[in-house]
Amino acid sequence: MRLFLSFLALGVGFSGGTSLAQTAAERQACMPDYEKYCTGVAPGGGRIIACLAKQLDKLSPECRKVVETHAPK
Repeated sequence: MRLFLSFLALGVGFSGGTSLAQTAAERQACMPDYEKYCTGVAPGGGRIIACLAKQLDKLSPECRKVVETHAPK
């Protein structure tokens, strides 16, 4: 869990030079999916959001919305 939160706190860079500023609600929405599908992924460089994006069809509806909002297009 700490690893996931640290990735979010770092502000992951995305295309266009924008940075991720997720809310506590967004982190909470994706925590179960992160723990299920991406716990071995190192934070930084957009790796966790990319991992979650690869599992998009398996994610909870709440996390899917977060990933679709923040994943690189």
